[in-house]
Amino acid sequence: MAESQTILIADDAKDIREVLRIMLEDAGFHTILAHNGEEAVEQFNQDVDLVILDIMMPKCNGIDACERLREKAEVPILFLTAKSAESDMIEGFEAGGDDYLTKPFSCTELLLRVKALLKRPHMGDSPLPEHENKGRILIQDIILDTELQQVIRDGKEIPLTEIEYRILQLLATNRNHIFTAKEIYEQAWEESYMPNSTNTVMVHIRNIRKKLGDTGPNAKYLHNIWGRGYRIV
Repeated sequence: MAESQTILIADDAKDIREVLRIMLEDAGFHTILAHNGEEAVEQFNQDVDLVILDIMMPKCNGIDACERLREKAEVPILFLTAKSAESDMIEGFEAGGDDYLTKPFSCTELLLRVKALLKRPHMGDSPLPEHENKGRILIQDIILDTELQQVIRDGKEIPLTEIEYRILQLLATNRNHIFTAKEIYEQAWEESYMPNSTNTVMVHIRNIRKKLGDTGPNAKYLHNIWGRGYRIV
């Protein structure tokens, strides 16, 4: 229930913190406020269900705070920022962020994003309920362990974020099926597709390839079928 969920808000702008606090508490959430990324990391505890991070903050920015929080937990992280360039989006997702909303923002949209992130299953839950295969999926020299929810190569784990893992498992359990960006987004994120969702999917696919060492024109694992979508053969 919303009333038992806690949201940590980190923004150096007092007026934005207050708007978010009022909006979220009116919706039934408990809030914890931080003035910067350093305070966010210090105030984080296992009772926090979601973190909202501004990117441009003194002492410790949102990107650095996200990376430090990722060492503690797989809590959903929403970036709230005035920066809208694709490179900024990539940096946020690579740091472990789950969603990205640009200022100025609609309070209604932010509340919808928050609720969607809190509804999403997280690591430890079944990431894709329709695929209940318990065991291991082999993708050439990569092992996808669906019980441990790990990706392993040469006996070493390849650290993927929750969403990256969900995308890879979706593709791996449906070999040769070409998934559009819309299908990937709606199944991995479990949210309705929006116009900017294609860029979000592309960034995550790029991150997966980078971590798998699957870059360059001759992809080994993830194949981009131009104009159609993505698949694993």
